[in-house]
Amino acid sequence: MEHEKILVLDFGGQYNQLIARRVRELNVYCEVHPYTMSLEKIKEYKPKGIIFTGGPNSVYLADSPLIDKAIFDLNIPILGICYGSQLMAHLLGGKVEKAHVSEYGKTEINILGNSKLFDDCHRQTIVWMSHTDYISEAPKDFVITASSANCPVAAMENAAKKLYAVQFHPEVMHSVEGKQMLKNFVTLVCGCVGDWQMANFVKQTIKELKAKIGDGKVLCALSGGVDSSVAAVLLSKAVGKQLTCVFVDHGLLRKNEAQEVEEVFGPQGPYKLNFVKVDASERFYNALKGVTEPERKRKIIGSEFIHVFEDEAKKIGHVDYLVQGTIYPDVIESGLGKSAVIKSHHNVGGLPSVVDFKEIIEPLRLLFKDEVRKVGLELGIPENLVYRQPFPGPGLGIRIIGEVTKEKVRIVQEADAIYREELAKSGVAKNLGQYFAALTNMQSVGVMGDERTYEYAIALRAVNTSDFMTADWARIPFEVMDIISRRIVNEVKGVNRVLYDFTSKPPATIEFE
Repeated sequence: MEHEKILVLDFGGQYNQLIARRVRELNVYCEVHPYTMSLEKIKEYKPKGIIFTGGPNSVYLADSPLIDKAIFDLNIPILGICYGSQLMAHLLGGKVEKAHVSEYGKTEINILGNSKLFDDCHRQTIVWMSHTDYISEAPKDFVITASSANCPVAAMENAAKKLYAVQFHPEVMHSVEGKQMLKNFVTLVCGCVGDWQMANFVKQTIKELKAKIGDGKVLCALSGGVDSSVAAVLLSKAVGKQLTCVFVDHGLLRKNEAQEVEEVFGPQGPYKLNFVKVDASERFYNALKGVTEPERKRKIIGSEFIHVFEDEAKKIGHVDYLVQGTIYPDVIESGLGKSAVIKSHHNVGGLPSVVDFKEIIEPLRLLFKDEVRKVGLELGIPENLVYRQPFPGPGLGIRIIGEVTKEKVRIVQEADAIYREELAKSGVAKNLGQYFAALTNMQSVGVMGDERTYEYAIALRAVNTSDFMTADWARIPFEVMDIISRRIVNEVKGVNRVLYDFTSKPPATIEFE
């Protein structure tokens, strides 16, 4: 199915996913690609508009990322954001210099004249600035459409050529009318009507899966999390009993989770899937013994997963395809173009040569988390499963700082269960995005029953987020935290201290490793 599309070209900005996320909120399909994408590929992609992201470089330096000037002659609307705006100015004859005063954070700008980009926006509005360079002189035929106290060209445009640039970040929530500005670009400038709907996605994906798989056998990596559950039900709708779902208990699950997953997706559950449960906990514990480095832990867990699936596939007989619940943030955070690798994901990047499957199928690869939830609802999956707390593929392996052991897993499982139970009991949980307990690698002195203790500190994490690309730490009432802290210290052997993480994303990630 051909959708109207917006193309985001990534120049290394930390908010590249968020730009795509905001565009999709407008029901317009959007993908992020590296700035090195050739002009021929861009033409083949047929975007209705292009957005240049921000980036950490200074555009006037020799090693900074540039793009072919001919892109401005493709007659495709372009919006440059932050570095992208400076790049546009630099390539088209304007002047970019180091700013006398850097701007970072919430900044008031003044809208000048009448611009489609600022339609329905106030004449003074708050935006999020993050720059040390600035456009000191706009290119010929460009009109300055916004300014701030320290930034004379906060926005500029050449409306005749449909070229727009903003020094600030309209995609972040701190830009009060940023969503309206992006909507204006996508609808008023690019002419998109919004044909990206999850109901259409489900129908089209099932049709494509049937055609691709034919009578082949499919193995699905089912973790019980939202992504893999939606992928499994989607595949079952497409190929029925050709699908076998393998649930690997790697010993790094939440308390009682293995049993809960089997109750939902096992033989007695509502979906009647071919369900195989594998207890591989000892295998994973042995592989992780002595390992402390986060990326190595992730890669070991991912590698063991692949090998377990390969073993199970041999038991089942010849299997053609392996299904995984990879989603779009996984793909981008694993490294796109010259963007930083935030974290590697075991389900991104193709198959290792030792695996016998013909191909990996990732039906959710292009969806953000909230889009996955919408697909789940379209498929008839109950809300309590669709809105289940997210859980990473490496499980508690990345919620335990340092080496993973059975004893540490027990500690974090019990603390996490108490945390979730009390948040639910108090009614606070329904207002939270994601919350969990993690085990720090710190041991400290305490006193329990007149005796000195030297035990672990548990860290509690809770955030509010709409897209999991940015997140704000949650304000949980102190009286609730008091109950949680006392219960964990009293009931979880090996813990004598409870901490709360007050860090938002960025600069932190949601998970600890």
